[in-house]
Parts: sequence; structure tokens; C-alpha cells
Amino acid sequence: MNKKVLIRDLSLRDGQQSLFATRMNQSQVDSVLPFYKQAGFYAMEVWGGAVPDSIMRFLNEDPWERLEKIKAVIGNASRLTALSRGRNLFGYNPYPDEIIDGFNRVAVESGISIMRIFDALNDNSNIVSTIKSVKDNGGLADCAIVYTVDPQFSAMRKLRALLKSKPLHTNIFTNDYYLNKARELEQMGADMVTIKDMAGLITPIRAGRLVKLLKQNLKVPIDFHTHSTPGYGLASTLMAIINGVDIVDTNMMSFAGGTAAPAFELIQLFCDRLGVETGVNREVVYSIDKKLREIRKELAEFDPYDTMPREFNLASDTLPKDIDQLFELAIAFGKADKEDDLLDTCARIEAYFGFPPADEKVKDAEVPGGMYSNMLVQLKQLKLESLLPRTLELIPGVRMDAGCPPLVTPTSQIVGVQAVNCAIDESKGDPLYTTRSIQFVNLVKGVYGKTPVPVDPEFRYKISGVREEVPYDTSFYKPQPNPEFPEYGGVKLAETEKHQLLLELFPAVATDYLKRRIEQQYLDKIHEIEEQKRMKFEAEKQAYEELSEEEKEKRLLEGLYHYNWTTDEDSMLGHS
Repeated sequence: MNKKVLIRDLSLRDGQQSLFATRMNQSQVDSVLPFYKQAGFYAMEVWGGAVPDSIMRFLNEDPWERLEKIKAVIGNASRLTALSRGRNLFGYNPYPDEIIDGFNRVAVESGISIMRIFDALNDNSNIVSTIKSVKDNGGLADCAIVYTVDPQFSAMRKLRALLKSKPLHTNIFTNDYYLNKARELEQMGADMVTIKDMAGLITPIRAGRLVKLLKQNLKVPIDFHTHSTPGYGLASTLMAIINGVDIVDTNMMSFAGGTAAPAFELIQLFCDRLGVETGVNREVVYSIDKKLREIRKELAEFDPYDTMPREFNLASDTLPKDIDQLFELAIAFGKADKEDDLLDTCARIEAYFGFPPADEKVKDAEVPGGMYSNMLVQLKQLKLESLLPRTLELIPGVRMDAGCPPLVTPTSQIVGVQAVNCAIDESKGDPLYTTRSIQFVNLVKGVYGKTPVPVDPEFRYKISGVREEVPYDTSFYKPQPNPEFPEYGGVKLAETEKHQLLLELFPAVATDYLKRRIEQQYLDKIHEIEEQKRMKFEAEKQAYEELSEEEKEKRLLEGLYHYNWTTDEDSMLGHS
């Protein structure tokens, strides 16, 4: 166990994305930054993920300006980090190297110190260009291995596979699988390696063993990232610390738990008892949390939970004796690898602090919470909620047919949508895969990269019309159009490289946002001209009123004024 663990705070990116649909506006972000500057976090995740898309789409704000404003306040007090999907960057489409390099260069120039890079398929070839680009431009490459679990098949599916003499793949995502991926990343230039458990599916013992294995075999620091949805998050993070992890990802108490990451305050309480330093200013943490609580109330319409976690000041508050003892017990159970006791104890700790209980549906389905909710929404819109149980049953088969991709954006949504499509096909009496999305076709075809398990060539032919894998071809990429607007003075939709990058990465959303921006700038310019005319009018009127009657008459006769000052103001604004 290390004597010091660094803390990456996720509240301003992953935290608000997991709990409030990424709706924090610039003013809310600005209000908490002075406190963060004093907090002493090793790093703050503030950008990437859904931030650029959401703040353009819903808040009419510029993603680059957000990043630059955060950097202007935080400076070098904490490293600013962002999340990127390697060759896919933020969306569902792969991009050529020139787009990837442009994005990473501008991101580092705008304030990002650490770029967390992952590929949804754990195909490390998809992140080579991003690693190089980030490092060449002065950033640190935080390379993530995406954690997932093997599909859990029903007895019927196993029997069918046996009868067809097509045994199902098992033991795919072993510790050796992750170790090999991590070693590849280190050799490719990773400055650190993250175990990225976006679905919160890693159990405490697995977390401890995987961290220990990576620490024994890698020279670069190891970061641990998980979520609390199925109830493992706090216990698994504790096990990562006990087994020597270098960095852990947490949120502030008011932005933690549920679908988000574990709370920093609880991790600090464990570290205190373990003799582990975090270097974080406890008093400032409470100030941050108080401000975030106010913001959470302002975001109530997007909050999936009815209650907020208990307030707790690490600098001054004490725990009841029975709760304090639970922390000691959890550590003892963790060191003894007593997983069930550890999970039960951590659940009692979280219940005391008012965090939501484990989501049993997500836990049983072994899928990310966002994927589960999206499937439910899709079925509700079609008034087919009754198909949800069958959809969940179909996920392992759909996933295996597609090469068993990890369930993380975008593959989680691709597999989820296809499972819904298959359930609907079946309900109509149609063969499975009668309806298929273009993203699923591309996944099976090989456009997204190599899947953990090879796709059956006959299935690939059935879905995409080709038997051989067809990788992404950059020669087919076409830059987004950048039209001019004569009605607004001939300005282009994207007038800077930053806006051109937004256009490439988010074509529809950025087009709408940039159009609104141009319109507003034009209206602001018109308003400024009208204001200048008004001020000139007022100045001339004042000067005229100070003249003698003879001088007024003389100037009117000489044509220096073309109107009588008794006329109303509106008619004078257009005078020459």
C-alpha cells in the first residue's frame, strides 16, 4: 500500500454528467473555481465526454471558452484533464489523424494537461495517434483499459450453442487480458494507465487483484476509476488503495454516489485510518461541497434522486461511534479479502451518509446504468416497455455476435439499440437482426476496429454484406462544409480553427450553435451601432441647447443642422 494516493476530482465533468445530464452552466462552474484552486487536488476532470456537445446543445455556450476560463482561474494549482475516445474522439465516427491532432493540440493549448484516452473495443491501435498527438503537444497521455465482464448467457442459449456445436466464448476478460492491454499501452508511451470501470461492475476483490497485478508489472502510475451504480464503487476503491493504486477518481460528496463515482470525503476517511496522505485541503473541500449543493438544487429538474447526501466537514465534524467503527471494519474485511462483509459494511456507511442504494436491476443485468435507461426510454417511446426483460436476455447474444465489445460509449448504446431492435423483430415474428442500425452494421463490419472476439464471417456477411473485416478508411473522410452568410456580412459558419473542430466533431449541434452565435453577434453589432448613434444624437442635442438663440438660427440657416431639435428622437437617429 502506498503512503500517498493522488486524487482526481471528477465533479465538474463526470460527476455532473452522471447525475445532472451535464447541465452546469458557465456561471455555476465559475462560482466554485476559486475554492478548487485552493483544494490541492492532483487533477480535476473538467472537459471532454459529453461536455462539448451538451453545453452547445442545451446551454448555448462555447466549449473552448469554458475550458479556457477554468484554466485562467485554476492555473497550475491542479492539472486539468479531459476524456477522449481515441480515434472516435467524442462521437460514433472515426476521424483521420489530422482531425485528431488538431483537436489534441488545441485542447492542450487551451488548458488540458492530461488527456484520458480510451477505445471502446480496447483496440489499442485506435489510440496510437492520440497518444502521439497529446505527448507531442506537451500533454500527458492517460491511457485507459476499459473494464467489462464476460456475457452471462441463459441456459437456453448455452443449450442451443451446444446443439449447434458452436461453443460460447468464455473467460474473455481475464486479468491477463487486462495486463496485456496495459503493457501494450505502456510500450506505446502511456504516462499512466487507468482501470476505467464506467459501469461500476468491478467487484472489490477483482479490483484489488487487478491493481496489484498492474503495479507489479508496470512502471507508470495506475489510476482507478469506477462508479457506484451497482453498489461496488466505494468498496472497490478502498481495495484499490489497499493494493497500492497511485491515483483514485472521486467526486465531492454532493455530486457522488448513485450513477456517479464514490465520494472523496469517504475515501479521505478511509485514508486517514490507513495512514495514507492525499494532500487535499479539508477545509476547502467543505467550501466546495457547500457551493455544489447550492448548484445541485438549481439543477433539480435533471436530478434522478430525490435526496442529497449528508453534509460532512472533514475538518471539524466527527462520526458517531458506531459509524466510525464501520470504517475500521471495512478496512479489516478488505485486507482479509472478505468481499461480502466488505460490501455490506460499505453499504451501511453509504446509507448513513444518505447515498442511494445499489441499483439491483443494473447489477443483475451487468450493463451500464445509462445503457439500461436508454433502452427503457426507447421502448417506452414505442409503448413496448413489456419487451424490456426480453431485451435484457438478448444483450449477451447480440454482444457476442458483434465480437463481444466492452459496454462503454459508443458500443454500449450500439449494442443496446440493437438488442431493442431484435426484441421488436422477434415480437413481430421476424428473424433477429431484420432491423439493424448503421452503427451496428459498422461495428460488425470492422469500421470501429478489432473486437475482443473475432466476428463470425458468415454473421458479418449476413449483417454487412462482406465476409472479411473492413477497417476504417481515412480516404473516405470528407470535411464538414463551412458556408458563408451574406446576410450577416459574409462571415463563415466557423471562423476559427476551434470552431472548425467543433463543426467536424459535432456537425449538427455545432452548426446550430455557430449559427446562433453569428446571429447574436450580428444583432449585438446592430445594437452597438444604434447605441453609438443615440449617444452622438444626445451629444449634439446637448451642444445645440447650450447655444444662444441667434447662434441656433444661424447654424440652421447655414445647414449645419438639418432638423429642428423639437422633433422626436426616433426621427433624428437616422440624420446625417
